[in-house]
Amino acid sequence: MLDKEWIPEGVERCSLGKFIVWLGIIGAVLLWGLYATVKIFANGIGVTGLDNYFGFGLWITFDLAVIALGAGAFFSGFLKYIIRVDQLKNIINLAVIVGFICYSGAMLILTLDIGQPLRAWFGYWHPNVHSMLTEVIFCITCYCTVLIIEYVPLILENRKLNQISFIRHLAHNFHVYMPLFAGIGTFLSTFHQGSLGGMYGVLFGRPFAFREGFFIWPWTFFLFVFSAIASGPAFTMLIATLMEVITGRKLVDYKTKALMGKIAGTLLCGYIFFKILDTWFWATDTLPKMGLTFDQMFNDVYGQWLLWAEIGLCGIIPAILLVVPKFRNIPALLYIAAILDCIGVCINRFVFTVQTIACPVMPFDKWYSYAPNWAEWATTFEIIAYGALLLSLSYRYLPVFPQEKELNS
Repeated sequence: MLDKEWIPEGVERCSLGKFIVWLGIIGAVLLWGLYATVKIFANGIGVTGLDNYFGFGLWITFDLAVIALGAGAFFSGFLKYIIRVDQLKNIINLAVIVGFICYSGAMLILTLDIGQPLRAWFGYWHPNVHSMLTEVIFCITCYCTVLIIEYVPLILENRKLNQISFIRHLAHNFHVYMPLFAGIGTFLSTFHQGSLGGMYGVLFGRPFAFREGFFIWPWTFFLFVFSAIASGPAFTMLIATLMEVITGRKLVDYKTKALMGKIAGTLLCGYIFFKILDTWFWATDTLPKMGLTFDQMFNDVYGQWLLWAEIGLCGIIPAILLVVPKFRNIPALLYIAAILDCIGVCINRFVFTVQTIACPVMPFDKWYSYAPNWAEWATTFEIIAYGALLLSLSYRYLPVFPQEKELNS
């Protein structure tokens, strides 16, 4: 009975017993990840599959991928509060939660990747002003703070908490200033998304990643931003659909999902166009200037199939499915296209993170390969379980979906 008092009014939730069992499953994954975390903190990253050659691996791939997929938060906020696309009100709360999970999860996993977590503050107090990662660390921290500010009003709207007059008025005032936070979030997220890509583009000693530039920014700066906003809305829509499958309830109307698909598809068309141009210029101009060929950038493990999968299977095909109304209005095709879109950005982050390092850079060098071990997988799944926990608690106790009562009445 006490639990039901905290559940949003007019909606149904599973019994507390079932919910506890669900949390137990999530908790088991969290405990596995926590064990790996303790091992890594106690013994250093030597217990992982990382070494002196592969300083970047699964963690950074996952980090960059979830940051890109979490772009649904800042871009949906930009469209909802700045451009005023009113229909996004049906999914904006979920976008904020997903964004907060992605960014906070990314920061948590970085505490493992830096090797010495107790010195994490060095990046703020002793910044390397010549590194793009300095801009990244400040922007991602500030934007995570913005996401907290955007998430707080949703927490304050909990049925029980909202009965307190002070909290009710505080939540209202937060909403009044939400366009301001949306604008700040758009600025911060755009620049750190771009600088993550720019970091790879300026690596002139790594021919797989190095790119020409526009003024001070390599092409990868803009491509990373473009790919993030092209996949973020699709990922948010998929999370909503997955929650519907798990809960057995309608949470967002199909019109809103189709709109998210249309937004993602339109942006994906633009991204793939410039990605193809970038790849062509890199293969025909940048590499020959360095005395290299396109084929030398690939081997049996990290083959050209990854590039064609990103551009073709996970780029051109989902772009067509999402842009053409006849295809987008078929649920199965919408979801398949969204999944391919998200896989495509994950492939992109993987090759820039791992293949960049694996590719030989000297005539006497050779190809290396990297495989994450159990400690990296455990901590990665720990962050996924953390996200599932936060989503579960938010869905049960907070008014995340404005349409839920209407769609299930």
